[in-house]
Amino acid sequence: MSKFVKMLKNEEGATAIEYGLIAALIAVAAIGAMGAIGDGLDSTFNDVASEL
Repeated sequence: MSKFVKMLKNEEGATAIEYGLIAALIAVAAIGAMGAIGDGLDSTFNDVASEL
């Protein structure tokens, strides 16, 4: 029984999962931001190419 209680109090796995979720959220935000920047750059380069 004491091993079961000790397992419930152990928070190392929960911390690792939380860090994983934070990393995934940062990755999703970075991908979204890069997509928006990419669209803006594509438009800029097309404007420059058409002017040349």
